[in-house]
Amino acid sequence: TSELSPVPSTRLFATPSSLLLYPAAVFCLIYVLLKAIQLYHKRQQLLKAFESFPGPPSHWLYGHSSQVGKDIFVFMVCQLLTLYLSSLLNFTDPKGLTIYKFLIPWIGKGLLILHGPKWFQHRRLLTPGFHYDVLKPYVSLMAESTKVMLDKWERLITVDKSVELFEHVSLMTLDSIMKCAFSCHSNCQTDRDSDYYIKAVYDLTYLVFHRFRFFPFHNDFIYRISSQGRRFQEACRLAHQHTDKVIKERKTSLQDQQELEKIQKKKFLDFLDILLCAKDENGAGLSDEDLRAEVDTFMFEGHDTTASGVSWLLYCMALHPEHQQRCREEIKEILGDRETIQWDDLGKMTYSTMCIKESLRLYPPVPGVSRLLSKPITFHDGRTVPEGLFSLFLLKGPILPSAAYMPLPLKSHFGPECSSCQ
Repeated sequence: TSELSPVPSTRLFATPSSLLLYPAAVFCLIYVLLKAIQLYHKRQQLLKAFESFPGPPSHWLYGHSSQVGKDIFVFMVCQLLTLYLSSLLNFTDPKGLTIYKFLIPWIGKGLLILHGPKWFQHRRLLTPGFHYDVLKPYVSLMAESTKVMLDKWERLITVDKSVELFEHVSLMTLDSIMKCAFSCHSNCQTDRDSDYYIKAVYDLTYLVFHRFRFFPFHNDFIYRISSQGRRFQEACRLAHQHTDKVIKERKTSLQDQQELEKIQKKKFLDFLDILLCAKDENGAGLSDEDLRAEVDTFMFEGHDTTASGVSWLLYCMALHPEHQQRCREEIKEILGDRETIQWDDLGKMTYSTMCIKESLRLYPPVPGVSRLLSKPITFHDGRTVPEGLFSLFLLKGPILPSAAYMPLPLKSHFGPECSSCQ
């Protein structure tokens, strides 16, 4: 006979954490699966909607993103713009936040981001700050800032090497917007301690663009824990530090009764005065959050895009010395014995204005705008795009037709004489 020895039995005891882990894992798996099905269904709808439009072959996952900038892609965009430009320019749909939402942590929900009733409310409150009579005195302030920049260039060109102009132009436009819109003489062009704001803007502009191009960074959590996300937060902190300082100094000055009376006696208030004193029909002013959003928006948009436009204009003038010479002769004739431009001179600079417009056509500081279609749109040839589509309209000069929607081939060389036809 054989003896049977008892085999010890092992029992698995489930811990409370493991009991929660399994349902959570199943939930996450189902959620990811549903999202994948939803994205696939949406993609199939878009593919069906766009199959009637001409275009180069697309990747099954990335679409046409890898072809942006290539000749065939640009050519197809040109053809589509030529066919549908008149319809696109009539869009009144809200802004698509696919791009703009990445700017919100930086500039808040100001006029650039807002749409609808709140946009109209802010626009109505701020419109007095852009009256012609308000803008006229700014010409001398801008001329003063420009002279500081030119004096710096006079010292730099004695050295036999190239000079990077964009940083100097950015400081000049920042100096101008600080003086004109915020009545703040910051001396940022000569005070190197003010450079931190310009450098923060450089970083923020690059980081926002890179985030838009890199799809995983569209997720807030992934971006926040990434090195670029941390760099973005630090740059935001520096930019907000600058605008908070400007607002705090003005609020402090308004607490002084004499300063307050002086501001109230002004025939026209500057931009920051209007922000601080603005009241709607119910007597409510802007909240602290709205106030900083508008200051951040105009501080950035008021200097960075202008600096980009001025820099590209100087680039075009350097490439085409014959147009540069004609502008110089025109301005010298207008000035005569004077050294400073005045408001009434601006309307006489016809050829210089043409050159500025042509430079903006070729190198627009804001190269695109986005809209979210609130309803389906049908073009003249019967082709339709669906509701809820995010649309990015590129305004890059060589892509956009020149004078009077010039038919292909598009004009992509510098020619100021054509700007008078636009």
